[in-house]
Amino acid sequence: MNNWYTRTKDEVLAELDSSVNGISDAEAGVRLEKYGPNSLEEKRQKSPFKMLLQQFTETMVLILIAAALLSLFLGKYTEAVAILAIVLLFGFLGFIQEYRAERAMAALNRMVVPRVRVRRNGTVKEISAKELVPGDTVEIEAGNVVPADLRILDAFNLKVQEASLTGESESVEKATAPITKEDVPIGDRKNMAYMGTLVTYGRGVGITVSTGMGTELGNIANLIATVETKKTPLQERLDKLGKMLALFGVIAAAVIFGIGILLGESAADMFLTAVSVAVAVVPEGLPAVVTITLALGGQRMLKRNALIRKLPAVETLGSVTVICSDKTGTLTQNKMTVTVVDLPEHTIDLKPAATTEIEGQGAAALDFALAVSVLCNDATLEKGGEPGSEQVIGDPTETALLVAGAKRDIHKDDLYQTLPRVNEIPFDSDRKRMSTIHKVEGALPEYFQNLPDTPFLLCSKGAPDSLLNVADFVWVNGKQEPLNNEWKEKILGANTKLAKNGIRVLGLAFRMVESDNGNDEVEKGLTYIGLTGMIDPPREEVKVAVEKCKLAGIRPIMITGDHPLTAAAIGRELNFAEQYDAVSGERLHKADEEELLSLAEKTSVYARVSPEDKLRIVSALQRRGEVVAMTGDGVNDSPALRKANIGVAMGITGTDVAKEAADMVLLDDNFATIVAAVEEGRVIFDNLLRFIRFSLAGNVGKVLIMLVAPFFGMVIALQPLQLLWLNLLTDGLLGLGLGTEPAEEDTMRRPPRDPEKGALEKSDIIPLGVVGVTIAAVSLGLALFYYNPNELEDLTWQTMIFATIGFAQVFQALALRSSAHSAFAIKTNKLMVLVVVSSVLLQLAVIYLPFMKSFFRLVPLPLEDLLISVAAGSIVFFVIKIERRFFRK
Repeated sequence: MNNWYTRTKDEVLAELDSSVNGISDAEAGVRLEKYGPNSLEEKRQKSPFKMLLQQFTETMVLILIAAALLSLFLGKYTEAVAILAIVLLFGFLGFIQEYRAERAMAALNRMVVPRVRVRRNGTVKEISAKELVPGDTVEIEAGNVVPADLRILDAFNLKVQEASLTGESESVEKATAPITKEDVPIGDRKNMAYMGTLVTYGRGVGITVSTGMGTELGNIANLIATVETKKTPLQERLDKLGKMLALFGVIAAAVIFGIGILLGESAADMFLTAVSVAVAVVPEGLPAVVTITLALGGQRMLKRNALIRKLPAVETLGSVTVICSDKTGTLTQNKMTVTVVDLPEHTIDLKPAATTEIEGQGAAALDFALAVSVLCNDATLEKGGEPGSEQVIGDPTETALLVAGAKRDIHKDDLYQTLPRVNEIPFDSDRKRMSTIHKVEGALPEYFQNLPDTPFLLCSKGAPDSLLNVADFVWVNGKQEPLNNEWKEKILGANTKLAKNGIRVLGLAFRMVESDNGNDEVEKGLTYIGLTGMIDPPREEVKVAVEKCKLAGIRPIMITGDHPLTAAAIGRELNFAEQYDAVSGERLHKADEEELLSLAEKTSVYARVSPEDKLRIVSALQRRGEVVAMTGDGVNDSPALRKANIGVAMGITGTDVAKEAADMVLLDDNFATIVAAVEEGRVIFDNLLRFIRFSLAGNVGKVLIMLVAPFFGMVIALQPLQLLWLNLLTDGLLGLGLGTEPAEEDTMRRPPRDPEKGALEKSDIIPLGVVGVTIAAVSLGLALFYYNPNELEDLTWQTMIFATIGFAQVFQALALRSSAHSAFAIKTNKLMVLVVVSSVLLQLAVIYLPFMKSFFRLVPLPLEDLLISVAAGSIVFFVIKIERRFFRK
């Protein structure tokens, strides 16, 4: 893009071959052919069919498809249908999530203004915004959305709110003079107005310099379209786990097949058994448990005002190591607020104290200053029925002054009863101040004491240095004193101190005059009153949330388009880090990749950043191995929201674009809700790991039984259908119960899980092996006691193996429950109790119901044998408890 802001108006007009009166319709037609319509183009999207097909390429899903086909090959149609149903559910869910994410571009298109006033053929006409071309001269006024990127030619008190692009809540006053400095951030380009921003005050004329995809908004659209989304940590871990299980399953199947052949079994029988063992290795219930667990977690999050748009994001939250947060509206209230009033003899901090509690001489001086700021004000405030329910309309700076006055029961409508406005001198960028003239009609409030008896009152507000240039007096304790150099130094010192803390400063002054004449002379000989300092304050709950993040090992980072001083001030107040100097976008532009990585490691506050900068910061953090959550509400946040491991959009103030690009939406725009969501994510991930360990340990036990049993004469210890039943029963029902366990006591007092670690760690191998060996040992031990090689038709030994494995895994699930409560607690997880009871009943049904025992080739066990099987299975419970208590940290 050309740096149009560095050029004079004449240079811009000459380069675009245009004039202040615009171009002709004929020329516009030629340019429309050349540049295309003024709309955001969608990149060529993947077809829905391709999106759907890609959902079935994950390793775990492919293994499950193979398992279903093998089940069909074995004639096990019920199992095959069940597994395929799980696969289809998982695939269609992923398809819907991806399809919705692609709608971010459509939301961007909806931001374009439908109609615009343009000068063509020397006259003003209204056309569709899509017909705008470079060189068109456009008229804009308060309430308009800027239809294209414009270089300002004329500005009449023109202010534009650019929060959607820069994140800065305060409207920017526009000017026409060129900016000599190169690489100026968007927020400092005073002579430009950008597509999608809002005109809040005044009017202006601009020449169109960029349209459609050539605009800053179009640049963001390009960023969104080209960002590649990464797999979530859960998806990556399950993919690695699937590959490992596939290899293990093939090896186990080959070994079983080989042993059977060596022992004289038929190749056909051993082939079927080997295939069953391979299927048994795969936890068929894993995708179902993952999907259901994430869905239930999403429902719990919704109750805590966090709407999950993409299910894997639930788990990703639990692995987050960094939260990159936009400032405006996310960490702050997105509402300019007067926090301090600095008077010659009184500095009144309005932030910690209720303004209604200020008394004495300071109260009178404060009320007088606020009254002048309310009178010299073009915003409006409608009183609400409840305190704090006022409706304000107008420039954020002026509305902040009205709200500050309202807290002291000072209202414009009330003041106008005795001080109606009769004239005004509007603000302009040369004078840097505005003034209003009011006629004195009747008795004034007490805080107007000691004023000279004249018919008119002039009230002024503006830049402190501008007011001091036209002031001769200073108002001290209700009296005028000469404004000497000592007073000037004190006032300017206070101004500098406030500005260094990121506070926006406005000076106040007044003069009693004899007429309502609004000429330039009337603004001379003013009496300086004091300074008002205002800032977009932090949300009250955010500081607590930031501390919780740190306690949980999560690093908070502020990334904003606001001024560096303001960003640093908010960073200090919220205690983001020990080092509070904000890194500016200008420095980021100059940083190479190595320096960017270094900055990403230690910087906690970034300011004056562009959408590209946000994207680079998120990418740098990810290259450092961080799992990044990015919060935001504006169009400017959308590319970074999509690039981050999890994007979190604001539900109230967030744009459609931000919501469509995000994985999660905060319905209450509360940063603290993210902490609650992180806790929920950690709980869910803990439960998924609990289920994986449970499932794999059980499968290890089953495979060991199949491998070892032939050496004792029991060539096929379990039939293929029996293996599949045990897998679906334990991995499905019991796994679902484990997936809904409540939080551990230390959930938010430990660091995030290392994103580089897999679903299983080296420390998990021995516990898994111990549990698997225990299940195999107790099951085979009982089988050997009942096995009689001379009575091969007696299947009591096989039924004992089947029953013992089932009961052992029930006790295994109970032992693996959250350590925050007893293994047999009912109220903490009622679903767990339900699935345990259901599993036991189903296991008994298979053994004792005639049609089921025949189908599974089992025999009914006498009561004493059943109790022996239950007792043997309970050994696993005690082994796990001993291992967890004495061998784990």
